[in-house]
Amino acid sequence: MKNQNQFLKSGVLLLGFASVFMLLMMIVPSCNNTNTKDTKEVAEDQNDAKFDNEKEDDADFLVKAEEINLEEILIGRLAQTRGTTTRVKELGKMMETDHTRASTDLQALAAKKQVTLPTTLTDDGISANKKLMDTESADFDKEYVDMMISGHKDAISKFEKASTDADDPEIRNWAASMLPVLRQHLDDFKTDQKQLEKM
Repeated sequence: MKNQNQFLKSGVLLLGFASVFMLLMMIVPSCNNTNTKDTKEVAEDQNDAKFDNEKEDDADFLVKAEEINLEEILIGRLAQTRGTTTRVKELGKMMETDHTRASTDLQALAAKKQVTLPTTLTDDGISANKKLMDTESADFDKEYVDMMISGHKDAISKFEKASTDADDPEIRNWAASMLPVLRQHLDDFKTDQKQLEKM
């Protein structure tokens, strides 16, 4: 009888260990999943499933616009802490402020149009941030300004196209309303680039 009780206790204990092991086998892979998808890709996949043709192009533009906002906000914050000149710190603050406002407006527009947007920095944004993080302090201002000039030229091109070609008139109007801000940013960075070349 004593042996039988010990046998039963051992069986229950073994069953308990097996249950815990199985539970851990289910939890650990989900916690350790390094193959997470870029939120831009997730947004694009969801939009592709919802829209077709012109509406899909409009959704792609809004996704790209939010990707730009997220990157400019984070890199603007970085410029405020790593910039070596007051001017670069000010430009970083301006980027954070203006692109946060643009992101807020864009999220409202996207919600109205049922467009899914990226919610975190995309892979490209992470790479740009890392590149600046790895830049020597003495070279940071020049690298940041050069990156912003290149990025704003690309953004202006995308916004100009959307301001005339977007299927949805509200998206066309929003893109057009952003162009003066983006052009002003580009002019400010070009001015700063000239000043940095003299130093």
